[in-house]
Amino acid sequence: MTDLTVADAAIASAPKPAAKPARPYFSSGPCAKPPGWDAAKLATDSLGRSHRSKIGKSRLAYAIDLMRELLGLPDTHRIGIVPGSDTGAFEMAMWTMLGQRPVTCLAWESFGEGWVTDAVKQLRIDPTIIRADYGQLPDLGQVDWSNDVLFTWNGTTSGVRVPDGDWIPADRAGLSFADATSAVFAYDLPWDKIDVATFSWQKVLGGEGAHGVLILGPRAVERLETYTPAWPLPKVFRLVSKGALTEGVFKGETINTPSMLAVEDAIFALEWAKSVGGGWGLIARCSANAEALDKIVSERPWLGHLAADEWWRSKTSVCLTVDADEGVIKKMVSLLEAEGAAFDIAGYRDAPPGLRIWCGATVDTADIVALGPWLDWAYSQAKAA
Repeated sequence: MTDLTVADAAIASAPKPAAKPARPYFSSGPCAKPPGWDAAKLATDSLGRSHRSKIGKSRLAYAIDLMRELLGLPDTHRIGIVPGSDTGAFEMAMWTMLGQRPVTCLAWESFGEGWVTDAVKQLRIDPTIIRADYGQLPDLGQVDWSNDVLFTWNGTTSGVRVPDGDWIPADRAGLSFADATSAVFAYDLPWDKIDVATFSWQKVLGGEGAHGVLILGPRAVERLETYTPAWPLPKVFRLVSKGALTEGVFKGETINTPSMLAVEDAIFALEWAKSVGGGWGLIARCSANAEALDKIVSERPWLGHLAADEWWRSKTSVCLTVDADEGVIKKMVSLLEAEGAAFDIAGYRDAPPGLRIWCGATVDTADIVALGPWLDWAYSQAKAA
């Protein structure tokens, strides 16, 4: 028998594993809650109070302070809690700052394509578009940094990330806009290369959705204070008043009413992050999870990475190819969910058929390891069906 035939024979007879992942939550958003999370552990004094009360503003400011500490964010950068999750934060940045100079959009997965659609069809600014297929990264050397540049740091639906910030020049004329929702807290981001970053608590922190975070560097603040877009701005997008940045937004005075329950949930996650080593501890947990999943993939000839080049492979939203048709993959996902062995691991609807397994910091490495035999079992059952 060839090695592949031996492997196929083993797959065909894969038994149902005895042990399941303790927390089979591998969704790419909202993601697994932090280990030890319990709703009863959340602070509740701010609940039922105005977000503009002393306690409301103090808890919002505390969440901002914790994010700054964990990210190692310099004092030059501001952090604001805004509506609409990562999408709302990124569109707020687009609507308030684009239009002064030409724009380049990078797209290699669905969310990058979403920003292309906004730029072309909504703002009508005729951007330069540099694309790559799912699993690939565009040629970053093509980027003209006299333009404003929009990109996803970590493509959640393709498992492809930019490997570092070396391709972003220090003397750039345009602004860098990074949709970093699956990257923040997972990588050591070069904040001197990022003018605008957005993310949501629901990714690496395992928080709740609906709230976004907007990070502005000094060049972005300068743009806001010196440039007025030609198009109307909805109230929830307005960051400037009388030609000056509305500083209160970046001190916990949110533009609209936030969920204080979601804020307390985020604070729980941020305090948990401090308990596991802070920002570097979160990065280490993501790396360990990605390495454990990579080992599973390397040992199975029927599994592969959609991002074939390890240099730009995500360590959070890991997208896998399966040597099977779409029907078999759907059956695998259904079997694993029915057994309570893995929830929400189907690839994104616009991506090539496959699996997507979240390896962010709130997932325990032991659960990634325990998932391997279950993938074998589900594959054998789905192929035989």
